[in-house]
Amino acid sequence: MEIVFPNIPLYEGWGKPLRTESHVEGLELVAGHVPEGLNGTWYRAGADRQYPPLGGEDVFIDGEGMAHMFRFDNGHVSYRSRWVRTARFIAQEKSRRTLFGRYRNRYTADPEAAGINPGTANTSMLFHAGRLTVLKEDDLPYEVDPDTLETRRRTDLDGQVSSVSLSAHPKIDTDRGELLTFSFQAKGDATTDVAVYIFDAEGRKVHEMWFNAPWAGVVHDFAITEEHIVIPFFPLITTLETLKKGGTFYEWHDDKPTWVAVLPRRGSGDDVRWFKGPTLSAGHMMNAVTDGSKVHLDLCLYHGNCFPFFKTPDGRETAPVPPILTRMTFDLARNDDAFTYAPLIEQPGEMPRTDDRYQGRPYRHGFMIMSRAPDGTSSLGRVDLADGSIDFWNHGEKISVHEAQFVPRSPEAGEADGWLLTILNRLDKGHSELAVLDAQKLSEGPVARLHIPVRVRSTFHGMWVPAEALDAARVPAAA
Repeated sequence: MEIVFPNIPLYEGWGKPLRTESHVEGLELVAGHVPEGLNGTWYRAGADRQYPPLGGEDVFIDGEGMAHMFRFDNGHVSYRSRWVRTARFIAQEKSRRTLFGRYRNRYTADPEAAGINPGTANTSMLFHAGRLTVLKEDDLPYEVDPDTLETRRRTDLDGQVSSVSLSAHPKIDTDRGELLTFSFQAKGDATTDVAVYIFDAEGRKVHEMWFNAPWAGVVHDFAITEEHIVIPFFPLITTLETLKKGGTFYEWHDDKPTWVAVLPRRGSGDDVRWFKGPTLSAGHMMNAVTDGSKVHLDLCLYHGNCFPFFKTPDGRETAPVPPILTRMTFDLARNDDAFTYAPLIEQPGEMPRTDDRYQGRPYRHGFMIMSRAPDGTSSLGRVDLADGSIDFWNHGEKISVHEAQFVPRSPEAGEADGWLLTILNRLDKGHSELAVLDAQKLSEGPVARLHIPVRVRSTFHGMWVPAEALDAARVPAAA
């Protein structure tokens, strides 16, 4: 069977599917030095195409899951990537062709795919309670080996999860060791059910709650505080009627408001406080904090459709709009459902991250991808929320960066005192690099750059796991 990929803009240049697993035992250092004491593994997930898409169209968030890992061991850095062998991947491997059609629309799948779970496991990776999983919000997690990335199994976390999926954006409360996560469209496509789960440090479920959203919309990310959970519902909406007609999984409803649910961390469905505002959207949250009766949510906010490839129900396209780091405020003491919002900076940015130890707590620093240009270049910036200043790496090269990962300099280090890891797309070189930057001195550029002899096509999100945490997970539990 001939394999021919369509000639579409997504597949031009860096976006051309790579379709291969890699293992490099020892990346070549090309500049600087790997910081002493930086020992652990950086896990990331992304999407790639196993075979050409059905119908000749594609969106960048679709494709089979590829897990990536960079292992740091006393200056030695190795790289490995492996396909996540989902039910979908295995079926297509057997048929030697793509069996699934439009993004998340199972009604456009090939008849041969009947009864096969379409989950792709392509968005993020999570290490918690000794278990490494790959996540995508259209399915349950897939557990993989933390040393080899070989796929172990699809998991409902030992029977503790009854929703059909879990978010690709869980949060870990590092002080309590708790994992907080959720599922939207939790009983299947186009359902309004939302489930929230909390697991303790040993992976035991300690809280579960369900409620219904105003519509079956997109909820890619959420936020936590020490007291609350914040879940925004933007008007990118799924309808079974559209899916059965072969349409897109989401449609942009520019005549509908934004709804935001604020609930206690140990609340029930009856405790949800709903707030309503203008037609907005966002993919990613930076952080949230409870301040007395007010809950503040910092997110990369779009005054329009954050996924413009999803059109309106009548087929209208929406113009791209820049994401601006914005603070939404929800006052629980108010007697109405309104919320306020205001920009924190004027510079557009996306893929926000914090020092993970400060998730849900008062914080000062955040990291984002900034200065995206028409030629594909981009870089990293650190935002100081105390004064609005930005420390920016102005590399001046044909480079685009992946989402950054913060690593503390030591367990006792202060906020943002440590390293930023990022993958560099060398757009004019045809290969990638791994960069390590001082998180408090981004403008000085990387302290180390390492050559990756392949093109790391795309990664979305991931997690740093210290070496001692992995070592502890390998020790068998006492009988």
